[in-house]
Amino acid sequence: MKKNIIFIALLTFSSLFTYAQDATTEAPAAKEKDYPVSATFESGSLIDAQTVVIPDKKTLEMVIQHKFGTIENGHSNLWGIYGSSNIRIGLNYVPFKNFQIGAGITKRYMTTDVNAKWTVLQQTRKNSMPISVMLYGNIGIDGRAVSAFESGMVREAYSGPLYHFRFNDRLSYFSQLVVARKFTDWFSLQAAVSFTHYNAVGTLYDHDKVGVHASGRIKVSPQGSIIFNYDQPLKIKDISEQREWTNAPKPNLAFGYEVSTGTHAFQIYMASTTSLLPQDNIMWNQNKMDKTGFAIGFVITRLWAY
Repeated sequence: MKKNIIFIALLTFSSLFTYAQDATTEAPAAKEKDYPVSATFESGSLIDAQTVVIPDKKTLEMVIQHKFGTIENGHSNLWGIYGSSNIRIGLNYVPFKNFQIGAGITKRYMTTDVNAKWTVLQQTRKNSMPISVMLYGNIGIDGRAVSAFESGMVREAYSGPLYHFRFNDRLSYFSQLVVARKFTDWFSLQAAVSFTHYNAVGTLYDHDKVGVHASGRIKVSPQGSIIFNYDQPLKIKDISEQREWTNAPKPNLAFGYEVSTGTHAFQIYMASTTSLLPQDNIMWNQNKMDKTGFAIGFVITRLWAY
């Protein structure tokens, strides 16, 4: 009996030891991969702002932006549709993942812009990365003839003798850091800080301007969303060249509605600026947030995959 008990004990110990050894030598379970969230926004543009969204690699994007005149004259000019308008047409391409390059032309000042956009971080579904971070920058080139700079009105905007006018005086720059989060399937929000520089400005203006921005989307149907954007130029005396804020740019408020499909997005909105380039919005906007300043606009984006 005693031998049987010893045998059973040894057998049990041996089984436990073998199980423990197998458990320690077994490979650890592979960690489940955390994928980026999809469709933080429906396109790379939100009214006049850039979003953290960049299409897939080898995608060509066309962007058409149009803004009519202000609505102050009401039905007499069909709320700005028959008034002075501004338009921009741009093409963007994604040469590799999360990086986009592009170029565009704008009616106002016949401006040509080249730009680049890089999504540094992407929010993930399991929140191992809770936010998306994007860097954006562009260079604008004023395309007007030199004679335009010699007119009385424009002469005041450019200091120094006219014979010192150089190509560099046409250039403006805009750079931006954007942080975004998709909180739910129906609500996304992003905030940004920007720096704008113009090589040539008048004596009553600053060369540099810092701005803060906020944009968002609220989905109300599978294809429809309420969208909004706000741009606020900051008054920072340390970088200002002015003794008094006589021509400080005004903030821009925009809100509208977006309809999107897999390859198209259409946005119609109202905004308190008639500019289309971000540096123009931050540096020059003088529109008030009333019927004398609001204008109707729309954005169309179209994607082609190659």
